[in-house]
Amino acid sequence: MNNHPNYFGYIRVSTSKQGEQGVSLQEQKDAILRFASRQGLQIAHWFEERVTAAARGRPVFTEMLRLLKNGKARGVIVHKIDRSARNLGDWAQLGDLIDQGIEVRFANDDLDLRTRGGRLSADIQAVIASDYVRNLREETKKGLYGRLKQGVYPFAAPIGYLDQGAGRAKAVDPIAAPLIRQAFEWYAAGIETLRSLVPKLTDLGLRTRTGSPMSVNGASKMLRNPFYFGLIRIKVNGETFRGAHAPIITKSLFDRVQERLDGKKRTRGWKHDFLFRRLLKCLHCGMTLIGELQKGHRYYRCHNQACPATCVREDVIAEGFRATLRSVELSKEENQYLREKLHRLQDNWQASSQEQLDGLTLHVAKLNGNLNRLTDAYLDGTIDRETFLRRKESLHQELVQLEARRDDHQRHATSVPNRLEDFLELVSTASLLYETADTAQRRSLLELMTSNRRVDRKNVTFTLPRALSIVAERQRVTSGGPHRGTPRTLDAIFADLVKYLSQHDSFMENWSLTPISKSLKSPKS
Repeated sequence: MNNHPNYFGYIRVSTSKQGEQGVSLQEQKDAILRFASRQGLQIAHWFEERVTAAARGRPVFTEMLRLLKNGKARGVIVHKIDRSARNLGDWAQLGDLIDQGIEVRFANDDLDLRTRGGRLSADIQAVIASDYVRNLREETKKGLYGRLKQGVYPFAAPIGYLDQGAGRAKAVDPIAAPLIRQAFEWYAAGIETLRSLVPKLTDLGLRTRTGSPMSVNGASKMLRNPFYFGLIRIKVNGETFRGAHAPIITKSLFDRVQERLDGKKRTRGWKHDFLFRRLLKCLHCGMTLIGELQKGHRYYRCHNQACPATCVREDVIAEGFRATLRSVELSKEENQYLREKLHRLQDNWQASSQEQLDGLTLHVAKLNGNLNRLTDAYLDGTIDRETFLRRKESLHQELVQLEARRDDHQRHATSVPNRLEDFLELVSTASLLYETADTAQRRSLLELMTSNRRVDRKNVTFTLPRALSIVAERQRVTSGGPHRGTPRTLDAIFADLVKYLSQHDSFMENWSLTPISKSLKSPKS
């Protein structure tokens, strides 16, 4: 028998509204104090706990049980049985204490737990309390799931958004959202690493919900969160829902960030800032060529001994890239001809844009139908849960992207002509931009305008993105002479560019994020 003269007082409330009328912490405490005064008992220490109906585990309750077992008090006084036992596991632990001679008393229940009848009555009440909490947890989950299906995120808003109350979509934070968008753009463009991004965001004033500076881990989680392009993903089960909130970034920008995060490697310091650092791969083994400084010249060499001798000078690579730029650069006459067609396109774009909008709307309706059929197949047991969740997330991502494009068409009817105008400006001035740029800007231009950069011994080859290859291919299309076929060729180029830029906005979006683009005071000058 524990002869310690004092008792613990345990009080608990749930943050859920159900069943909390009349049982606040203070009211429970007052009831326990009145009971202790009538019984001549002394409260040595109070244990206060706040938990939600859907949560599991009670650290304060567990700590109190540990102290009771160590003889730190004679027993514990609780307001009611349902305040002490949220489940049968809790009640079993209290039963063990009672069996050990530790007193468990209830201020609102006149039960003698030392008798068989008292224990039986308490057991019945504990079962009822456990069933109530179990039902409350299930109802809470149903409510959360219902909100998620409506596109409403029922938890605290991530940074960049503001809570608007229960049942309402998160609102874009006008102060933090631009900083979030800037963080995605910087990282996608390779301007910042995770470690260099954090202090920049801190200097700009971005803080976590608690007001603390963001950590590297926090920045990584932010860049991984699909919430920012309109998709809600529940981490516990991996299920996804389309959000009703306004996106801060585009799906294409999010995807570029994920590609860089997934492909990131351990960073290290660079003794020399080589122009083509980590941009060239050996054609034979696929390994990245390493920059070296030899006798005043910069070389890029494959260090795989099994490969043929692959080593090329930097000035040779640079000249190859200049030749690539010249292949896509428009002459004054070509530029003038295409701009005249652009002006006519701008006049007639509205009708054409409506056709594209109708096509996107039909595609969205088709995907929604596919999603409904997928759900029916899962409910019928035709497919398993893992397949259902994977296909559902894929459909949701495609829907978000299509709906974003549809909304972009509705808000910006001239978006494609504008992108085409910027594109023509780029290909008309590419060589000049390269020659006047610094090393970082040249690297960004090289990464934007080429891919699959391979070296075979001393030969370097570049692959052009589709938008640029459309222009470069005009050199191979003539109609009996170097000039006679030019207008017809330019007409075909113009049509192909309009079609491509209508379906793919990432190329010009990537251009807008490059350091060289950002450094220009007026890109159209």
